Amino acid sequence: MKNLRKLLYAAGLMIVAASMIITACTKEGPQGVAGKDGTNGKDANETCKLCHSATVVDSVAVQFELAKHSWGEAAFEEAGNAGCAPCHEHKGFLYVCKNSIPSTFSFTGGKWVNDYSSVASDAIGDITCFTCHSSLHTTYGYSDITALTTTAPVPMTMWGGTKTIDLTQDGGKSNLCVKCHQPRPLTCGNDAAGRLLNYDSVLNFPLAVMYDSTTGVKNTMLKPSYRMHVHYGAVGAVFAGKGAIEYPGTESYTNSPHSTLAACVDCHMAPMTGIAGGHAFNVRNAKESALGSGTTWNFNGCNVTGCHADNPLDATTSKWKNTRSEIKGLLDGLAAKINACGNGTDILHADATSSNLWAGISSGNYDGYLNIYDPSSNAGGAWRNPYPSGSWTASQKATNLALPKFPKLLMVQTGALINFQFCLREYSLGIHNTQYVRALLTNTVKALNDAGL
Repeated sequence: MKNLRKLLYAAGLMIVAASMIITACTKEGPQGVAGKDGTNGKDANETCKLCHSATVVDSVAVQFELAKHSWGEAAFEEAGNAGCAPCHEHKGFLYVCKNSIPSTFSFTGGKWVNDYSSVASDAIGDITCFTCHSSLHTTYGYSDITALTTTAPVPMTMWGGTKTIDLTQDGGKSNLCVKCHQPRPLTCGNDAAGRLLNYDSVLNFPLAVMYDSTTGVKNTMLKPSYRMHVHYGAVGAVFAGKGAIEYPGTESYTNSPHSTLAACVDCHMAPMTGIAGGHAFNVRNAKESALGSGTTWNFNGCNVTGCHADNPLDATTSKWKNTRSEIKGLLDGLAAKINACGNGTDILHADATSSNLWAGISSGNYDGYLNIYDPSSNAGGAWRNPYPSGSWTASQKATNLALPKFPKLLMVQTGALINFQFCLREYSLGIHNTQYVRALLTNTVKALNDAGL
């Protein structure tokens, strides 16, 4: 059924795209320039051809069909959800940009509320050309394409707006990407007021207890669950070198040259090779997870138009291969330290199938979730869910109670989980920002060692 829906959706997109092109070129265009002395004026419809040609919009429309921004199902799944709409719905994204919605938390009705939200009426719409390009079909000139919806600095919603990402290279185009590709906040689920997790406390009080079911300290901050995570957009923060739990250690928190010399478009919109590049936004010729030996990478952004033209990169060069191998080893090391609290049973959830976007990024095929029972999301979970839903059936509750209690977590282990999610889900194994990822992984392991873990 899901595949059928995708096919129907793709067919619908093609019809809509075709109708847009036909309509734009057949309807009355901008008013022509009047002639004088009996000469003919300029044909207004000629301006449409500046963009609606085989090498411009027509080409882009085909490339976009390959992009997950186009074929992904999130726009269906999150329709009507005002909190998710700013990144998953066309109108929701335009709403937060137009109204300059802040990434703050406000105390309303006796509870802290995340201000970064759309409204239900605007929580709808597939991502289209008009989501990122703000002025299409305004003057019907080529300048309509280059105008973007936002290039402004991005206050991080994870930090309640107290930290800001500003990637100024290439006119700030990367800020458009980071607007959505940023981590989401962790809120204190056991706190009636719903406060944002205090990440400074996570950093500065490593031995404080975050959760311990055995002593009755029932989750003073977070509710451990399968989905206790900072969502999927860690890449923007990692690329900018900002936002993780930065434990002191042997590695300094500096950034690789990419953070100031490259923009997202340089690699993700490089000249196309296969299904990678252009408005497909892919960097490799494979769908979804990193599984499969047939993955090939598009290095055009590095070599053809980028900084590595004199010493071209490919998948076998040390700058690429050795970096990824090193970071994968550090990621595996941190995973082992995190899992140690389970005394032989991993607390990190693993999935070796193609449904795991991060399969192959770590040797354990972890996905950043916790291996806690949830009848709909993780029916095979190894650990008891401390907060079962009232909607569960009697059988599901019995299954949950038969599992061992989830182990105690200290603040330093919570910080380690956050940093693991950052470095796993940025996906590139350090290529985006090698120095920052290396420092996070190395220093987090040291913090766990210093805590006797």
